[in-house]
Order: sequence, then C-alpha cells, then structure tokens
Amino acid sequence: MENARTGGTGPSAEAPPAVRAVGVTRRYGSTVALDRAGISVAAGETHALVGRNGAGKSTLVSILTGLVRPDEGEISFHGRPAPRLADREAWRGRVACVYQKSTVIPGLTVAENLFPHRQPTNRLGLVDWRALRRRARALLDEWGVAADVRALAGELTVEQRQFVEIARALSGGARLIVLDEPTAQLDAAAIGRLFARIRELRERGVTFLFISHHLQEVYDLCDTVTVFRDARHVLTAPVAEVPKHELVAAMTGEEVAAPTGHLRERSGGPPADARPVLTVDRLGLADRYTGLSFTVRAGEIVGLAGAASSGRIEVAETLSGLRAADVGTIEVNGRRPRPGDVPAALAAGVGFVPEDRHRQGLVPDMTIADNATLTVPDRLGPRGLIDVRQRDALAREMIGQLAIKTPGPGLPVSGLSGGNQQKVVMARALANRPRLLVLINPTAGVDVRSKDFLLGKAEEVAAEGTGVLIASDELDDLALCDRVLVMFRGRLVAEFTAGWTDNELVTAMEGVHVNA
Repeated sequence: MENARTGGTGPSAEAPPAVRAVGVTRRYGSTVALDRAGISVAAGETHALVGRNGAGKSTLVSILTGLVRPDEGEISFHGRPAPRLADREAWRGRVACVYQKSTVIPGLTVAENLFPHRQPTNRLGLVDWRALRRRARALLDEWGVAADVRALAGELTVEQRQFVEIARALSGGARLIVLDEPTAQLDAAAIGRLFARIRELRERGVTFLFISHHLQEVYDLCDTVTVFRDARHVLTAPVAEVPKHELVAAMTGEEVAAPTGHLRERSGGPPADARPVLTVDRLGLADRYTGLSFTVRAGEIVGLAGAASSGRIEVAETLSGLRAADVGTIEVNGRRPRPGDVPAALAAGVGFVPEDRHRQGLVPDMTIADNATLTVPDRLGPRGLIDVRQRDALAREMIGQLAIKTPGPGLPVSGLSGGNQQKVVMARALANRPRLLVLINPTAGVDVRSKDFLLGKAEEVAAEGTGVLIASDELDDLALCDRVLVMFRGRLVAEFTAGWTDNELVTAMEGVHVNA
C-alpha cells in the first residue's frame, strides 16, 4: 500500500526542505523508472533512501543531481525551483553525489581532483600550481580531511577518496550530499570514522541523503528513512519508529516476521567423511598474513572473517591466483596450482567472485554472454574459436540458473542493476563447475532480495559437493557458514562453529581478546 506512513520530512514550516521532489515520473521507452514518486529531505538531517534494485533510487538521484530531466514532477532546493539542466555550476552549488564507484581521477593529484576545471591561473593563463596546492590544503583543513595534496589520488585508500570527494563537493558550495553505498568497500573501523565525520558535518549544516542496502547502518546513522518499491514511494518515517522487519516488508512488499537472530541460517552441512577440496598449509605473504593453515571440505561453507586490514581479502585473492604467497602451499582438489596464476587456479577448479565487481569483476561494455563465459573459452568452440551460438546457449543457461533479469544475453552488462551485475559475476565463477568457490563480500552493494538469492546459490552449490569460502565482514554472509575462521592482523585468531553470537564474532574480528 503506497505511502503507508509519512513523517520526519522537515523540522518546521519555516525551514523549507533542503530538497523536495513531488510527483516525479521518468520513463525509458516502455519502462517506468519512477512513477509519481517523491521525497522531502529536511535541512541538516541524514535521510536514508532504501529499496531493492530497480526500485528507482538511482533514477531519483540522477534527477536530484541534474543529470536527468523528469518527464513529470517538480524539484526544489530550499523552497526554490531547481536550476535549468544546462546550468551545471548552479547544480554544483546545490547538490553533489559521492558514488559507490569513485569518481576521482587516479592519475591526478589530490589537489587537481579537488578543483577540476577550477584551477587558479597566473597572468599567462597557466595553472598556478602553488596557489592550487594552497587552496587544496585550506579546503582539506577546513573540513578535517587528512590527505597529502601532492599525492596521486590513485594512492589513496577508499576511505580517503570518499573524504576527498566530499570535500570537493563542499568546495563548490553544495550543502546537500548524496552518499551512494559509501560503506560497500569499507571495514568496520573505516565505517565508524565515516559516520563520525558525517555527524560532524551535519552539525555544521550539511544535509545528507544516504543510500545503503545495509539496514543496520540506517538505524545507526539516519534520522529519517524513505522506501521506494517498484518505482514508487511507499514509506517515509522517522527511523526510530520503524522496526527492521517492517522496513524489510516495505522494501519487498511481503510481510516479514520479526527476526530473532541472523537473516539466514545454514540448513545442512557437509557429510562427516567429506574430503578436503582446499588445504592451506603455513601460508604467508609479507605484510599481509602469516602462518595460515586450514581446510575446506567438499560441501562445506567456511567463512573467513575480519576487517579489511585483517588480511582476509588478500588470502582469498591468493587462493584465486591474483596474488602469490611468499611461503606455504595451497592444494585444490588434489592439485597445487602455480602461485599467482589465475589460469592455473581455474584449471585446478577454483571459481572466484572478487571484492569489487566494477574494477575486478566485469567488463562493462561487453555483453552478459561475454562476461559470463570468460572463464570457459574451451567450451565455446574448437581451437580457441568462439561459436556465438554455443556462447549464447551457455549464457542463457546461466541467466536462468542465476535469475538474471535481462531481455537476453546480448545486453551490455553495464545496463543491469547492481544486483544483476553481481549475479553475472557469480555466473562466471560457476561456469567452470568449480570444486572450490571463493567469494569476497559477495553481497556488497546489492538489495535484500538479491542478497538472499546469492547466499542461497552458495548454499545450493555446497549441497552439490563444492567447497565454499566466503571472505566477508558481513554477519549475514557469515551466518550461512558451517565454520567461521577469524583473522586479525594477518593471523588466524579464532574459529567458530554454528551457534555463534554476533557479539562473539565481532569481538574476535575487532581483536578485543587478542593481546596486541
């Protein structure tokens, strides 16, 4: 039922909203991306926008930031109509978006990224580099961002890049910042620092529209939440007044019983006599991890938990051939693949879903069929030649198995929603029928339904005898596991079997019990 609850969208009649959208409709051919939708974000608040993939969130952000013109409806900022689309400077002075995929240019310095097309010039019309760096330092100091203005942006951490992007937005005069999945690639400590900075900026009059698939973050940070479903607005309410199960019900359109623990629980497990499909012995990589020994059995789902700095991601990438360990051995299905060799890992039976689907998982301009079959060229035709019919037939099979929403395998993968893109990455990992499936943060940046589907697929693969390793700090991902191995500062420090509590696992992940 639309507009099931309203409220929390403005402190008073005297203070107009930082942004207000009313009756917004946007069509792309026969597809209705937004259907008379709206939102009202009060000045100085942190307002969450949630919904499943395809709900209309991205389209609304494109309209609120002046990238797309609505077919119908009105947009206003602080009670005044939105600028003309062509007046980019006016838009930059009102609103800016920090996207999940960073927009900083890696080959330019921090200073250059802060003032694109706005560099100070000397009398000859050339860039005044000294003045540029001075302005950049002043801007970062003003907003409390720790970064070297001379450093290349590509050398920054994900967290630093986000802070630089926020500072760049503020430098243009915008006091409304849209944060699109800002925590998708941050560990718990970095998320805490980001949230602290958001609260500080909010006290200084900055307004945030916060988009996230992690509902706990909404409760930890936001004042108000708006839900979109099927291109429509269905709910706006103070966060404190919406129980989590009601929020999920609003997003999915289904009644959900109030949860008592994890969103998922493992329904089965490997046979007692299942053989190991992965054996890791005294594995080490300088400055990343050391002395790791563990196994994953056929049909077993093992979690590798820890903060991003714990080494869990590097271990998973080592198992997949993206990195080469300095010492130790890896045995997959009875074979020892050559270290740091992705084809060798594939040949040994490893399937892999990387940490970042945008940078590592997809070739955006290639089709779904091409992306889903990159790991199995030998199955697509003789002597390395690709038979398009065989490729498309296999792609259609994977599209069906992964429930990818697409008109066909020939669609560029860039045209899919985030959840469906992640399914394509999973399809490619499963195309070579792996004996070991390695997943890094497999549900990052996807909606609730896609998250449940992807985790269900991991469970289905395990039931067929494949060993699964999930490297994640998401408790919902780890709740699926038969065992969870916890890493802290490059070492294995704890192991949990089914029945662990959130508090126990988080305590171990944060190293609270470790004398360090």
